[in-house]
Amino acid sequence: MRHIVAVQAVVTADEIDREPTAAELDAIDREMPVIRAEVELLDAQIIALDRTPTELDARRIRRAHRRVLAARRALANRTAGASLPGGAA
Repeated sequence: MRHIVAVQAVVTADEIDREPTAAELDAIDREMPVIRAEVELLDAQIIALDRTPTELDARRIRRAHRRVLAARRALANRTAGASLPGGAA
């Protein structure tokens, strides 16, 4: 007796279907302070959208913007320090 079997292509996971790698999760963890600061800035901007911004709204947006810049600077400094062997500039 001869068995008839369907020929199937090798099934591989698409780029969309796969789980993040450990390196990708580490990169997200390193960028999390920047992400949080950007979300806070976005929240402050959304609050001021539907009304005339008050002085308090303007201060909140400025503070959130400074936090974003500080978080980006800290991330850039960590990244630059990590990529140079021996910490030499």
